[in-house]
Amino acid sequence: MLGFGKKNQQALKHAVNNTEASFEHDEVQDLTPKDIMEAINGIQKQLDRLKLAITGQRNFVSDNEESVSSKVLQELDGKDGVVMKNTQEKVIEGVFDGQNMIGADGQQYDVPANYASKSKLVEGDILKLTINNIGAFLYKQIKPIDRMRLVGTLEQDSQNMQYFAVSGNKRWRLLTASVTYFHGEAGDEVVFFVPNEGMSRWAAVENIIQK
Repeated sequence: MLGFGKKNQQALKHAVNNTEASFEHDEVQDLTPKDIMEAINGIQKQLDRLKLAITGQRNFVSDNEESVSSKVLQELDGKDGVVMKNTQEKVIEGVFDGQNMIGADGQQYDVPANYASKSKLVEGDILKLTINNIGAFLYKQIKPIDRMRLVGTLEQDSQNMQYFAVSGNKRWRLLTASVTYFHGEAGDEVVFFVPNEGMSRWAAVENIIQK
């Protein structure tokens, strides 16, 4: 199997089997938005295991621990996702997952990378999305998650070109727009924000100091 060691072969087989099992659950039409989000999170964990088996890199989000964005989303479960709706606009609350906003209605909404970068959005921030009658999207950060500042090294995956901030034995994904804005390159020093508590897969770039 692509030259994997025995341990990695077993990890890959286990991850694939678990991923297949996740699709043999209830009928899709019977799933609630919460069920769907839990299924998505489960699939993401399996994908992380597959990456681990292929690259041999450590998975820094514990299999037994939800990401911070998933936990924050549960706080919005009491709402139908639509805070206000009239003939002129619709307002939806959701949580930033590092790339997109996951609405309390269970839908995923694209967040412009430039806006997320300039606003230094952190995974777990609660956003409000206003969609007007001509279909324009306007985002506003309404409840920032408590965050902390870290300093690390900028890395880039040579295969998928994904950027990472690495500090100690942990690493976080970074938006490409955030890195290119500062003209960052692998090996540079990166100053970034992550949630103060909880596990996150993404970080927000504050600055990059070129090597």
